Amino acid sequence: MKFFLDTANVEQIRKINELGLLDGVTTNPSLIAKTGRPFPEVVREICKLVEGPVSLEVIGTETKKMVEEANKLVEYGKNVVVKIPITEEGLKAVKILANQGIRTNVTLCFSPLQALLAAKAGASYISPFVGRLDDCAHDGMELIQQIKQIYDNYAYATEIIVASIRHPLHIVQSAMIGAHIVTVPYEVFSKIASHPLTDKGIEIFLKDWAKVPT
Repeated sequence: MKFFLDTANVEQIRKINELGLLDGVTTNPSLIAKTGRPFPEVVREICKLVEGPVSLEVIGTETKKMVEEANKLVEYGKNVVVKIPITEEGLKAVKILANQGIRTNVTLCFSPLQALLAAKAGASYISPFVGRLDDCAHDGMELIQQIKQIYDNYAYATEIIVASIRHPLHIVQSAMIGAHIVTVPYEVFSKIASHPLTDKGIEIFLKDWAKVPT
Protein backbone atom coordinates (compact mmCIF):
# COMPACT_ATOMS: atom_id res chain seq x y z
CA MET A 1 0.00 0.00 0.00
CA LYS A 2 1.24 3.48 -0.86
CA PHE A 3 1.36 6.32 1.64
CA PHE A 4 0.48 9.85 0.55
CA LEU A 5 0.61 12.88 2.85
CA ASP A 6 -2.49 15.08 2.84
CA THR A 7 -1.04 18.56 3.28
CA ALA A 8 0.37 21.65 1.59
CA ASN A 9 2.85 22.31 4.39
CA VAL A 10 6.32 21.94 2.90
CA GLU A 11 8.02 21.37 6.26
CA GLN A 12 5.64 18.51 7.07
CA ILE A 13 6.32 16.97 3.67
CA ARG A 14 10.06 17.28 4.20
CA LYS A 15 9.89 15.55 7.61
CA ILE A 16 7.83 12.59 6.38
CA ASN A 17 9.92 12.35 3.21
CA GLU A 18 13.01 11.80 5.38
CA LEU A 19 11.46 8.53 6.59
CA GLY A 20 11.75 7.19 3.05
CA LEU A 21 8.09 6.12 3.10
CA LEU A 22 6.40 8.96 1.25
CA ASP A 23 4.88 7.93 -2.09
CA GLY A 24 2.97 11.12 -2.94
CA VAL A 25 1.07 14.18 -1.72
CA THR A 26 -2.52 15.35 -1.97
CA THR A 27 -3.59 18.96 -1.54
CA ASN A 28 -6.79 20.98 -1.86
CA PRO A 29 -7.73 24.68 -1.78
CA SER A 30 -8.29 24.59 2.00
CA LEU A 31 -4.82 23.15 2.65
CA ILE A 32 -3.18 25.64 0.31
CA ALA A 33 -4.97 28.52 2.06
CA LYS A 34 -3.61 27.38 5.46
CA THR A 35 -0.04 27.96 4.29
CA GLY A 36 -0.63 31.69 3.80
CA ARG A 37 1.71 31.55 0.81
CA PRO A 38 1.11 32.18 -2.90
CA PHE A 39 -0.23 29.11 -4.70
CA PRO A 40 2.47 28.93 -7.43
CA GLU A 41 5.26 29.19 -4.86
CA VAL A 42 3.86 26.39 -2.72
CA VAL A 43 3.11 23.89 -5.49
CA ARG A 44 6.43 24.38 -7.28
CA GLU A 45 8.26 23.61 -4.05
CA ILE A 46 6.12 20.54 -3.36
CA CYS A 47 6.52 19.16 -6.89
CA LYS A 48 10.31 19.45 -6.65
CA LEU A 49 10.43 17.88 -3.20
CA VAL A 50 8.16 14.90 -3.89
CA GLU A 51 9.05 12.23 -6.44
CA GLY A 52 5.59 10.65 -6.55
CA PRO A 53 2.20 12.06 -7.62
CA VAL A 54 1.15 15.48 -6.34
CA SER A 55 -2.61 16.12 -6.52
CA LEU A 56 -3.61 19.73 -7.22
CA GLU A 57 -7.30 20.62 -7.27
CA VAL A 58 -9.26 22.73 -9.75
CA ILE A 59 -11.67 25.33 -8.42
CA GLY A 60 -13.88 25.63 -11.50
CA THR A 61 -17.29 23.95 -11.52
CA GLU A 62 -17.89 23.78 -15.28
CA THR A 63 -16.21 21.29 -17.60
CA LYS A 64 -14.53 23.86 -19.83
CA LYS A 65 -13.09 25.72 -16.85
CA MET A 66 -11.86 22.52 -15.21
CA VAL A 67 -10.08 21.41 -18.38
CA GLU A 68 -8.46 24.82 -18.80
CA GLU A 69 -7.26 24.82 -15.18
CA ALA A 70 -6.00 21.24 -15.48
CA ASN A 71 -3.85 22.10 -18.47
CA LYS A 72 -2.28 24.94 -16.49
CA LEU A 73 -1.78 22.87 -13.33
CA VAL A 74 0.21 20.14 -15.10
CA GLU A 75 2.75 22.77 -16.11
CA TYR A 76 3.97 22.85 -12.49
CA GLY A 77 5.53 19.41 -12.81
CA LYS A 78 5.46 16.03 -14.53
CA ASN A 79 4.19 14.48 -11.30
CA VAL A 80 1.04 16.63 -11.09
CA VAL A 81 -2.30 14.83 -10.88
CA VAL A 82 -5.41 17.00 -11.27
CA LYS A 83 -8.13 16.67 -8.63
CA ILE A 84 -11.63 16.90 -10.08
CA PRO A 85 -14.87 16.84 -8.03
CA ILE A 86 -17.32 14.00 -8.71
CA THR A 87 -20.07 15.89 -10.53
CA GLU A 88 -21.50 15.49 -14.02
CA GLU A 89 -19.37 18.41 -15.19
CA GLY A 90 -16.39 16.85 -13.43
CA LEU A 91 -16.90 13.48 -15.09
CA LYS A 92 -16.97 15.11 -18.51
CA ALA A 93 -13.73 16.87 -17.66
CA VAL A 94 -12.14 13.60 -16.50
CA LYS A 95 -12.99 11.95 -19.82
CA ILE A 96 -11.50 14.82 -21.82
CA LEU A 97 -8.36 14.92 -19.68
CA ALA A 98 -7.92 11.15 -19.88
CA ASN A 99 -7.96 11.44 -23.66
CA GLN A 100 -5.28 14.13 -23.37
CA GLY A 101 -3.13 11.85 -21.22
CA ILE A 102 -3.59 13.96 -18.08
CA ARG A 103 -3.96 11.97 -14.86
CA THR A 104 -6.90 12.78 -12.61
CA ASN A 105 -7.86 12.18 -9.00
CA VAL A 106 -11.64 12.27 -8.65
CA THR A 107 -12.41 13.67 -5.22
CA LEU A 108 -15.30 14.06 -2.78
CA CYS A 109 -16.54 10.54 -3.45
CA PHE A 110 -19.18 9.27 -1.02
CA SER A 111 -20.84 6.36 -2.85
CA PRO A 112 -19.84 3.24 -4.81
CA LEU A 113 -21.82 4.44 -7.83
CA GLN A 114 -19.81 7.66 -7.93
CA ALA A 115 -16.63 5.57 -7.85
CA LEU A 116 -17.91 3.36 -10.67
CA LEU A 117 -18.68 6.38 -12.85
CA ALA A 118 -15.25 7.87 -12.17
CA ALA A 119 -13.54 4.66 -13.25
CA LYS A 120 -15.64 4.46 -16.42
CA ALA A 121 -14.73 8.07 -17.22
CA GLY A 122 -11.03 7.17 -17.04
CA ALA A 123 -10.00 8.51 -13.62
CA SER A 124 -6.49 7.57 -12.54
CA TYR A 125 -7.48 7.74 -8.88
CA ILE A 126 -10.67 7.88 -6.82
CA SER A 127 -10.73 9.55 -3.38
CA PRO A 128 -13.53 8.29 -1.11
CA PHE A 129 -13.79 10.33 2.11
CA VAL A 130 -14.16 7.82 4.94
CA GLY A 131 -13.87 10.22 7.89
CA ARG A 132 -16.61 12.50 6.68
CA LEU A 133 -18.91 9.49 6.28
CA ASP A 134 -18.08 8.34 9.81
CA ASP A 135 -18.93 11.84 11.03
CA CYS A 136 -22.42 11.37 9.58
CA ALA A 137 -22.96 7.99 11.29
CA HIS A 138 -22.12 6.00 8.13
CA ASP A 139 -19.43 3.33 7.90
CA GLY A 140 -16.75 4.91 5.76
CA MET A 141 -14.72 1.72 5.45
CA GLU A 142 -17.72 -0.15 4.06
CA LEU A 143 -17.53 2.21 1.09
CA ILE A 144 -13.89 1.22 0.53
CA GLN A 145 -14.87 -2.45 0.52
CA GLN A 146 -17.63 -1.79 -2.02
CA ILE A 147 -15.38 0.19 -4.35
CA LYS A 148 -12.60 -2.41 -4.12
CA GLN A 149 -14.99 -5.22 -5.03
CA ILE A 150 -16.48 -3.29 -7.97
CA TYR A 151 -13.05 -2.38 -9.34
CA ASP A 152 -11.86 -5.96 -8.96
CA ASN A 153 -14.99 -7.30 -10.64
CA TYR A 154 -14.33 -5.32 -13.81
CA ALA A 155 -10.54 -4.94 -13.64
CA TYR A 156 -10.61 -1.14 -13.53
CA ALA A 157 -7.15 0.43 -13.40
CA THR A 158 -8.35 3.33 -11.21
CA GLU A 159 -6.49 3.31 -7.89
CA ILE A 160 -8.32 3.86 -4.60
CA ILE A 161 -6.97 6.67 -2.40
CA VAL A 162 -8.56 6.38 1.04
CA ALA A 163 -9.02 10.01 2.11
CA SER A 164 -10.34 11.94 5.11
CA ILE A 165 -8.46 9.62 7.45
CA ARG A 166 -9.07 10.40 11.10
CA HIS A 167 -6.90 7.86 12.96
CA PRO A 168 -4.42 5.01 12.49
CA LEU A 169 -7.17 2.36 12.53
CA HIS A 170 -8.45 3.73 9.22
CA ILE A 171 -5.02 2.91 7.77
CA VAL A 172 -5.06 -0.64 9.13
CA GLN A 173 -8.56 -1.23 7.79
CA SER A 174 -7.59 0.18 4.38
CA ALA A 175 -4.62 -2.18 4.16
CA MET A 176 -6.75 -5.19 5.14
CA ILE A 177 -9.31 -4.34 2.47
CA GLY A 178 -6.57 -3.94 -0.11
CA ALA A 179 -6.88 -0.22 -0.94
CA HIS A 180 -4.05 0.96 -3.14
CA ILE A 181 -3.26 4.19 -1.27
CA VAL A 182 -4.01 6.08 1.94
CA THR A 183 -3.57 9.84 2.09
CA VAL A 184 -2.85 10.73 5.68
CA PRO A 185 -2.83 14.04 7.58
CA TYR A 186 0.52 14.85 9.20
CA GLU A 187 -0.96 14.56 12.70
CA VAL A 188 -1.97 10.95 12.03
CA PHE A 189 1.15 10.04 10.05
CA SER A 190 3.35 11.07 12.96
CA LYS A 191 1.60 8.54 15.23
CA ILE A 192 1.65 5.37 13.16
CA ALA A 193 5.24 4.26 13.88
CA SER A 194 4.91 4.55 17.66
CA HIS A 195 3.48 2.26 20.31
CA PRO A 196 3.69 2.61 24.13
CA LEU A 197 4.90 -0.98 24.52
CA THR A 198 7.74 -0.31 22.08
CA ASP A 199 8.82 2.69 24.17
CA LYS A 200 8.54 0.64 27.36
CA GLY A 201 10.57 -2.19 25.85
CA ILE A 202 13.39 0.15 24.83
CA GLU A 203 13.40 1.67 28.31
CA ILE A 204 13.71 -1.79 29.93
CA PHE A 205 16.49 -2.86 27.56
CA LEU A 206 18.50 0.29 28.28
CA LYS A 207 18.09 -0.10 32.05
CA ASP A 208 19.23 -3.72 31.86
CA TRP A 209 22.17 -2.83 29.62
CA ALA A 210 23.32 -0.27 32.19
CA LYS A 211 23.74 -3.17 34.65
CA VAL A 212 26.09 -5.10 32.36
CA PRO A 213 29.70 -4.94 33.62
CA THR A 214 32.09 -3.07 31.35
